Amino acid sequence: MKRCLVAAASILLSGPALAQDADAGKRAFLQCRACHTLEAGGRHLAGPNLHGMFGTKAGSKPGYAYSKVLKASDLVWTEALLDKWLADPRGFLPGNKMVFTGVKAPETRKQLIAYLKAETAK
Repeated sequence: MKRCLVAAASILLSGPALAQDADAGKRAFLQCRACHTLEAGGRHLAGPNLHGMFGTKAGSKPGYAYSKVLKASDLVWTEALLDKWLADPRGFLPGNKMVFTGVKAPETRKQLIAYLKAETAK
């Protein structure tokens, strides 16, 4: 019984924490929006539209000219992969087209990923 109460409390408390992460992630996305859009059917800019990205193969969104190295990769976008990518895009996959140097703070990446998961869901 005690375990159930602890589990229920952690679930209830994680909801606001996830909302806070997504709110902070929205602010973090301000540096991304010059190159990326999020909405369904959104246009590609210097970078691809990110809607529906989680669970899809990297470099596979129609209508965007990806680098050869990204198209040839076997990467599938997950939270863990995106965290590594955002930390150092050029170092993670040398030869990709992304000119952004990365998000160095792990907490900011976590918040940004929470926002992206919420905003790009299919």
